[in-house]
Amino acid sequence: MTTTTEHPHTWTAEALADGLATDITVGLTDAEVAERRSEYGENRLRKEAREPAWRKVLRLLADKMTLVLVAAAAVSAGVSREWETPVVILAVITFNTVINYVQESRAEESLRALRSMSVDSSRVRRDGQERYVERTELVPGDIVLLEAGDAVPADGRIVQAARLQIAESALTGESQPVTKTADPLDDPNLPIGDRTNMAFMNTEVTRGRATMVVTGTGMSTEIGTIASLLGTAGVDKTPLQRRIDQLATLLTVIAIVVVSIVFLLGLLRGESWSELLLTAVSLAVATIPEGLTAVVAFTLALGASRLAKRGAIIKQLAAVETLGSTTHIATDKTGTLTLNEMTVRKLVVAGHIYRVTGSGYSSDGKILSDSEDALPDFRRTFLAMSLCNDASVNDGVLVGDPTEGALVVLAEKGGIDVVGARANHPRLAEVPFDSDYKFMATFHESSLPGTGPYRCYAKGAPGVLMSRATMVRTSEGDRAITDEDRDLIATAVDELAHEGLRTLMIAGTTLSDLPDESSLFDAVDNLAIYAVVGILDPPRPEAREAIATAHEAGIGVHMITGDHLTTASAIATDLGIEGEPLSGGTIDDISDDELRARAAHFGVLARVAPEHKIRYVEALQANGEVVAMTGDGVNDAPALKQADIGIAMGITGTDVSKGAAKMILTDDNFATIVSAVRDGRGIYANIVKFVKFQLTTAWGFVLIFLTAGITGIAGGAPFTALQILWVNIIMDGPPALALGVDATEPGTMKQKPRSPGERLLSRNRVLRILSLAIVMTVGTILTLVFADDIFPDSARDPLFAGTLGFTTFVFYQVFNLLNVRSDRGSVFSLQTLTNQAIWISLVAVIVLHVAVVNVGFLQDLFDTTSLTATEWLYAVVVASSVLVVEEIRKAVVRAVWRL
Repeated sequence: MTTTTEHPHTWTAEALADGLATDITVGLTDAEVAERRSEYGENRLRKEAREPAWRKVLRLLADKMTLVLVAAAAVSAGVSREWETPVVILAVITFNTVINYVQESRAEESLRALRSMSVDSSRVRRDGQERYVERTELVPGDIVLLEAGDAVPADGRIVQAARLQIAESALTGESQPVTKTADPLDDPNLPIGDRTNMAFMNTEVTRGRATMVVTGTGMSTEIGTIASLLGTAGVDKTPLQRRIDQLATLLTVIAIVVVSIVFLLGLLRGESWSELLLTAVSLAVATIPEGLTAVVAFTLALGASRLAKRGAIIKQLAAVETLGSTTHIATDKTGTLTLNEMTVRKLVVAGHIYRVTGSGYSSDGKILSDSEDALPDFRRTFLAMSLCNDASVNDGVLVGDPTEGALVVLAEKGGIDVVGARANHPRLAEVPFDSDYKFMATFHESSLPGTGPYRCYAKGAPGVLMSRATMVRTSEGDRAITDEDRDLIATAVDELAHEGLRTLMIAGTTLSDLPDESSLFDAVDNLAIYAVVGILDPPRPEAREAIATAHEAGIGVHMITGDHLTTASAIATDLGIEGEPLSGGTIDDISDDELRARAAHFGVLARVAPEHKIRYVEALQANGEVVAMTGDGVNDAPALKQADIGIAMGITGTDVSKGAAKMILTDDNFATIVSAVRDGRGIYANIVKFVKFQLTTAWGFVLIFLTAGITGIAGGAPFTALQILWVNIIMDGPPALALGVDATEPGTMKQKPRSPGERLLSRNRVLRILSLAIVMTVGTILTLVFADDIFPDSARDPLFAGTLGFTTFVFYQVFNLLNVRSDRGSVFSLQTLTNQAIWISLVAVIVLHVAVVNVGFLQDLFDTTSLTATEWLYAVVVASSVLVVEEIRKAVVRAVWRL
């Protein structure tokens, strides 16, 4: 097999095809593709090297908190000359390292899974048929079909081009899109930026369409050459992770100050400095929130993975936390609020309206007239629909644009063999559709009687083509258009729009000569209007419920569409979207201040241009709103970047829109956005739960040791170093991590969005943490003081009071873990039973603690003694006080909230 590709920009299209052993009109066969893939490999850039396990472990061991633990072990071994404490501290180091290693690994795997789920596809020509294939499957010699919005999937030679422009800033730094042609170039040493007949991987098609022969894939592309020279960059932390880091630093400073005070108080009482040093280090380890950042990263990555399974792929972890703050969703209509299964329902020809039966992309259906007259001859109209069209429908399966698919189906219902028509009337030139001028036109040789040698067929927005029309098609033939014709057509378009139908005009003209490429756009003139079609895209059944849910959650929903205002308003009303309607033309007449003041009150924005979308998003953001914006086209990309959360469509979305977005919907469904917002709120809530739980434990330790240090209770050191470390292991480990997978509370979407600037430790949360820490402190201190009086039979054992106080404090954490799972919901509800991981971890904690208290060698290790059933019951009852206090608070909150 010969696959010569050196200096492909100097080759003619035919010579290059021969050199690559391919056929531009047919493409490669599946067998040829398989053979070449085995030779060239997958079309992907080399993956970044994974950090070896040993290096990851060393990095974790080098963490500052781990080094503190190592110092504690060294101090214990050198000062006390006992093996128990150093061994347990080393066990703590091992445990923390394993937990952090597992957390990091799971987070990395989740992110890799997200990347693999967002693999894009390309439209190719293989075995004479057009199909979509994953870009990783492309090989040299593949024929790729590109259009506006596509990212170029590999390096290739352009062999056909129509008004083609490609943005190459990602490769060359050139800010303006480059106009491309299919003409061969002479100089083999041209710089990349001057190779105007080449398309390069990861650049973006901004206008027109092209056929490209792949000449390089993977690391053999120009971008691959650059990638091989670069190292891998670290992943930026999200705003929440940065706030967590700042919080951890602040709490560390506070903890060190408190620990220093406890140490000094102990020295003043004459305690051994070596024992105090060991206790102080252990207390520092227990009170400094060293696990916060790891848990946040783990929870965010786990949440992103969960969102992906529900159809929302998160490209940036920051979007996970921002989702919960969303206050407005500006959504596209087609395919998002609707099914994107276009079906022509009405056909308007020469002032007469005809009904079309059938649905979807099946050709079963008929064209019906309300009168008894025979149907006129629609063949030329249907021929225009077939030829000015890039979609194909095979056995009900659409390849291409849904609107074009609806025209193909209508033509087939009218008796046209679309495949045969295209074979008999090959396309000679075209003006691709562009949102700037809102039409598409194709040029063909004409074999129809009474026409010139060439025909131009066009389809597009009725108003645009009407302005270029001088004729109208009637049953007697074409005649000059009159003002009355224009009024009739405008009225018909308006009526269709009021019915919620999208309107599209079909037109054509005769040409004596085929224009050159520079004159094609101007040649779309002197058109004869053939027909106007009314296309229905049914609303998604689940969209109404999702919009209602969003409204209940305090989120404004706004439909932004290119449809007529009347069409969009009819659909918006049907879906339950509230607010005033606004057209793009009217936006131009509104000042920025007025738009900002009224932005939240608009429900529908119709006939909008890209600049209108950006203005609208900016107006909402100027009021402090957090905006999620959906889009699928090239023209949506600027607004997607401007929005707080840009959401691209995974099915219909262009590569440009996906590149600009932070989230991609795999099902193009509005309901998925609302579900993602709900999950985003839940993920943030889980992080807050962990923070509250860990800080309550840490501040409980701090207050207990401060109280004991000041009063001298329990000799100023209520718990031994190993007991402190034990609580740190069993409660900051699996039980706390289980909070990260807690289900989103049922009433989450009945609450208003949280402020994006909300502090993680708000005033109310700080007060709650302190109040619960005080409850723990009071209960534990009272137990230490009065244990011997309450249980005189056990008072002879010097370890009894400490063991009972230690056990009480552990059970405080058990009950508090249940407390933090909901801000308002009672523990005594079915919601409490939803997280199996929490219950398994709590049972494990209790079993382990029972062993610490009752098993002989563990008693020696942790300085504990056995407790009776009554004493265990006492510890549980006292510890439950933290649950009682929190249940009373929640009941008051629920009562106030209902008011």
